[in-house]
Amino acid sequence: MEEDFDFGKKVSINDTMDAAEQNASNSTKILLLLRGFLGIQQRRAEAYSKLKRGFSDYMASGGELAYQKLCSEITIEFNDCSKKVLEMESLFQSPDYQRLDLAQILRAVQDQEKQKLHLTATIQVLKKAGRPSERLVSHENCKYTKPREHECVHVQEITEASGTEEAEADAEYDNALKEAIKGVQDAVTAINEHLEEVRYEIEALEAD
Repeated sequence: MEEDFDFGKKVSINDTMDAAEQNASNSTKILLLLRGFLGIQQRRAEAYSKLKRGFSDYMASGGELAYQKLCSEITIEFNDCSKKVLEMESLFQSPDYQRLDLAQILRAVQDQEKQKLHLTATIQVLKKAGRPSERLVSHENCKYTKPREHECVHVQEITEASGTEEAEADAEYDNALKEAIKGVQDAVTAINEHLEEVRYEIEALEAD
């Protein structure tokens, strides 16, 4: 007696195996993307460290050209990192991955990184300018009568009004700097929380 052959059952088993292989393949791809994303975040962290060192050197020595060159290099690096993250975000949104949750995490990090960079630039601009009451006065328009003696156009009677105006300017400066620093700290906290989510996802995929 011939054994009945259930062709439909065989197809069903093969489909199940194909689906399992597909899932395994997708998991591997997702892992690679997430690890790549963490690598990009490391590049960003190194770029910030480099920018911070360069700014400190600039404030100490006043090397304007070196600082401007560094800012250009850092800008290129950040733009490249952003481009790669946007490509990853697009992949997670695609039908091949269908991981909108991961795409949203990458988008949230991008938004926070943009805010962090903007506020970091604001902090450096403020620090370069200095507090209004402590800024150096330029004597380019002063009249020189004898060597080492000149009629300073900045000399004026210090009045209560001018002192109040200077104090208000200092307070406004201090508040702006304080807000920018807090904004950077808040962005860093939010970014780190999202990176923890990414690490948890990587651990879950590796455990499967």
